[in-house]
Order: sequence, then C-alpha cells, then structure tokens
Amino acid sequence: MDKRYSSALKRLAIAGCDLVAICFSMLFAIALVYEHISFDENLLTWLLFNVCVVGFFFVVFRMYSIVFVSISIPETLRALAAMVCVFCANLVYVLLLDRVYSIGTCVIYCGVLSVSALLIRFSKRIFRSAHFSLTKKGKVRAMIVGGGNAGAAIIREIQSTNKIEYNPVCIVDDDLSKIGKRINGVKIVGTTEEIEKYAKKYEAKEILIAIPSAPKKEINRIFKLCKETKCKVKILPGLYQMVNGEASVSSLRPVRITDLLGREQISVNLDEIMNYIEGQVVLVTGGGGSIGSELCRQIATHAPKQLVILDIYENNAYEIEQELKRRHPSLNLLVLIASLRDKGKMEDVFRKYRPGIVFNAAAHKHVPLMETSPNEAVKNNVFGTLNAARCADKYGAKVFVQISTDKAVNPTNVMGATKRICEMIIQTIGRNSKTKFVAVRFGNVLGSNGSVIPLFEKQIAEGGPVTVTHKDIIRYFMTIPEAVSLVLQAGAYAKGGQIFVLDMGEPVRIYDLAYNLIKLSGLEPNVDIEIKCTGLRPGEKLFEERLMDEEGMQTTPNGLINIANPIKIEERFLWSKLDELYEAAYAETLDIKQLVAELVPTYQPQLSPTQKKTSA
Repeated sequence: MDKRYSSALKRLAIAGCDLVAICFSMLFAIALVYEHISFDENLLTWLLFNVCVVGFFFVVFRMYSIVFVSISIPETLRALAAMVCVFCANLVYVLLLDRVYSIGTCVIYCGVLSVSALLIRFSKRIFRSAHFSLTKKGKVRAMIVGGGNAGAAIIREIQSTNKIEYNPVCIVDDDLSKIGKRINGVKIVGTTEEIEKYAKKYEAKEILIAIPSAPKKEINRIFKLCKETKCKVKILPGLYQMVNGEASVSSLRPVRITDLLGREQISVNLDEIMNYIEGQVVLVTGGGGSIGSELCRQIATHAPKQLVILDIYENNAYEIEQELKRRHPSLNLLVLIASLRDKGKMEDVFRKYRPGIVFNAAAHKHVPLMETSPNEAVKNNVFGTLNAARCADKYGAKVFVQISTDKAVNPTNVMGATKRICEMIIQTIGRNSKTKFVAVRFGNVLGSNGSVIPLFEKQIAEGGPVTVTHKDIIRYFMTIPEAVSLVLQAGAYAKGGQIFVLDMGEPVRIYDLAYNLIKLSGLEPNVDIEIKCTGLRPGEKLFEERLMDEEGMQTTPNGLINIANPIKIEERFLWSKLDELYEAAYAETLDIKQLVAELVPTYQPQLSPTQKKTSA
C-alpha cells in the first residue's frame, strides 16, 4: 500500500474517533446538566458547529500529524491550545448565537472533549505501557546511569514498545536533588558511587550509561564502578545522539576501550589542513596500511588535485581504492603497487606525478618480527625512506612528512632504531633542500594492524589466556583518526627539519587494558579468562619516551603538537655509515644491529644466541 494513502487513512480514522468524542462529550454534558437529552434542531446545530470548529482548530494546531508513539509535552501543549480555542468559540456560540445551552454545559463539554482527544492520541503509549507491565518479567533487568534527558528518553522508548528486551529497574544519578524521584515510574535510587550496591539489590543484569555530555574521565570513573558488578555495560555515545532532545536505545553500544582513555577526543584546525592540501598532488606511501589508509580517507575530503596511493601489498591497496571510489567518485585517485626499496621505481613515480606533498607511512613496524629479521627492517625502513626522501628533494616536493614512533627515542629494538635513523635522514636532507622535511612521532594506535586490541579480542574469543608481557608495562595510546588528523596538521606547521611530538595524554597500563577489555566482553578477568604475564620480549621496554634528553621541547598553536629541538648530525659521518649499512643489509650480515648502533648511540642491541656464539 502506498505510504501516502496509508497515512491519509490513518488521519481519517483519527478524525472519525474525534467525531465520536465530540458526540459523546456533547451528550454527556447535556445529560449531566439537564438530566435528559432532547434530540432536536438545537442539538444538531451545535453538533455541526463543533464538527467545523474542532476540525478547523485541530488542523491548525497539527493534531493530525502527531506520531502516537512519541507524543510528549510539546504535542500535549498543542492539543490543549487547540481546546482553549474550541472552548472560546463555543463560549461565543452559547452567549451570542444560541442561548439554549448554558455556559456550564459548554465547560463540561470542552473538558470531556479535551480528555477524550488526549486519550485518543496517547492510546498507543498507554496500550504499550500496559503491555510492557504485563511482559516485563521476561526482559533483561537494566540499571540506567543518568536521570537526565537521555536517560528519560531511553526509559520512555523501552516502555513504549515490546520489541526492546530491557526492563529498567532503577536509576542512579549524582544530582542529589533527584534521588527518590521517579522517571516514568522508575525510581532514582542513589548516586553513581552506589552502582554496585543497587545493581545487587535490584538484580540488574545490564547497566546502560546514558550521560552523553559526560567527559571521558567521568565515563572512565563510572565504568570502573560498573566493573565491580557482573553486569554488561552499554553506553550512549556522544552529544550527537541528543538531537532534538531525543536518545534511542538503538544508539546504545558496548563500552569501547576508546571511551576509557581518560581524555577527550583530539580536534584539529581543519582550515589549516585544507589550505596546504587543497589543489596539491599528494603521495601516500604505505597507503593501504592502518595509518596510511586513514591518511588517504582524510586527505580525500580536503580537495587534493590528485591522490596517489603507493603500497607493496595489493590486497590492502585494492580495499582502500574501492572504498575511496565509492565515497568520493569525483576524486582523482591513482593506486600504484610498488616498493620504496625500488629506487628506479620511486624515481619513475616522482618524475611522472610530481607530488607536492608526501606522507611516508610505509614501514616494517612489528617489534618482535623485526628483532628476528633486522636486515629487512634496515632495507625497508632506512633505505626505503632514503629513496623517497631523495626523490622528494630532487623533484621539488613542497612537504615531506615522515611517520615515526616514540620507539625511536632511546630505542631498545631494531625497529625503533631504524625509525630514529629515518628521522636523522630527513633532518639531514632537509638542511640543504627547498622541500620541508618533517617527522611526526606518536605512540601506539588503537585498532591499527598488529596493535594489542585486535590481539586481545582474538584471545578472548578463543577463551584465553590474554597475554601481557609485563604487569607494569605502560604505553601511550590514541585512535587512528586522532593520530592521522594530527599528522596532517603537523604538515601545515612544517618549516623543515622538525620532529613533531604528539601529546597523547597519560600513558595506559597494558594489563589494565586487557582487564577492561575482558570486562567489556561480559566476562570475569582471571576467572573466565586468564591474564597471563609472559615476560618482556626482545627489544621491549616497560615504558616509551617521547623525547631524548638533549632534544627539549617547543610548543605549537595546536597545543597537542610539540616540536623536538633538532640534534646536530655530522653529515659526512651519516652518509658514510649509511653506505656501510646498505652493503651489510644486502649481504645479510649477522652484525647488522651493531652497525645500526653505531648510527644510533642510545641503541643497545640485544644479541641473538647465534651472535653471542660468534662474538665469543
């Protein structure tokens, strides 16, 4: 059936109910005042008058466009305003046109009609509330955290349909003036500090956090209190869920690790990003990876002249290519399968497409894997970056942004050491180049390929154990979009030779991360899922540093992007050692880590068993 036709039928049915209400209210008022009803010309005239008047004012006040399921105070006020107009019209009619009926009859009639009209429009909610009361025994008992607009909206929605499997049993809110009051019959029993107490008392199975305006620190605090219960926890994320004062149960989702970082989402100045990317040919190496692909997504929204994605792994490159074609059909997009190691190919790419901005996100980044394949880390990270940087200089790129890591600071692993060499390369080339070479350091990225979260989730799905290398190991974390947004803005600040250091808030204990993730899965840590400490891996340290002692720190207008003061590097020494390193890497020498350490004095390599025998 056509939707318009169906809607017209519904409005006609409501108008029919209103007609019945008019007749009933009129007859009830006459019978009450005069104790008998005379079906004469006066009654018929008054009836016809009211059909016209009620119909007119109900249409003017949009009484037939009310959605019965969501009728609330604004619609009720509209209905009452319409009835005031109807009463005034009837008062004029009784006093001036027809003196048969009294003012008292008019008052009773309008009062009964008002109640009848509202009952008609509230009928669906009344029916659903009654049905909910009869069927709530089989539903999931839920505690609501937050007695504000969001919590009230969720309770109303739960009680207005039988399709939502929740039964709100109590509310907690930190506003002491609300305690003891009720929202749609659900009592506000206490504060958030009493979550565990009331979860037990009311036998709650799930906790629904409905405070979209709460800062991240407050959400983190509430979640820690929820962890003391055995309840599953869901959250209403963000103020955007409160458009027009509404919140929806469908918006509730499980609490994510990103909700518990204890800081607000990082924001950037999009105008600065737009100003230097718009109209430029932008090359993203490693564009299929987790960081590279998000760079491509955000660059695509800032009107580049052309976006060139380069990656050696064709499956990832294909996926981001298809995604960008769907989302941005007008984007001038080119995807190339190539390796940074291939100097000839890199020359060809830069000569043909002349990128104005280069983001070098291609790298081997897995610490334990690079410890066992250090030569590959050197080939790819060091000499891949060297090839790209020299081509950017030769073919006149405006900006070259190197993606680095906090593991490059006083590195204890070969991956971090190679990234430190990359920083040294771009700073050295940048001294004598018109291209602005900069590097951006950040820590662990939540959800990136090979990060701890996907690993923990897989281990939990398999029944455990969840493995943590050390109970006290801590790391800095940020989300992929946050990291990439700051990388893009750092490019806008580029003056050449700088190393930008991103402020990622307070570090997070990996053990706590594992513990919270198990709780978020509705399981009990070290009961349902074991958390096992396996010992630090080769090249791993308990905490990462963002700066070397001699680098110092400068601030930028962003406040979350700082600049490390450059350390003076002897160019002749660097190029000489890089030549040795190149020969050694491709000769598959076992001493590659020692050669890396000669370039990065703060790197103290751990020898493999084979190397220990050789040195002995």
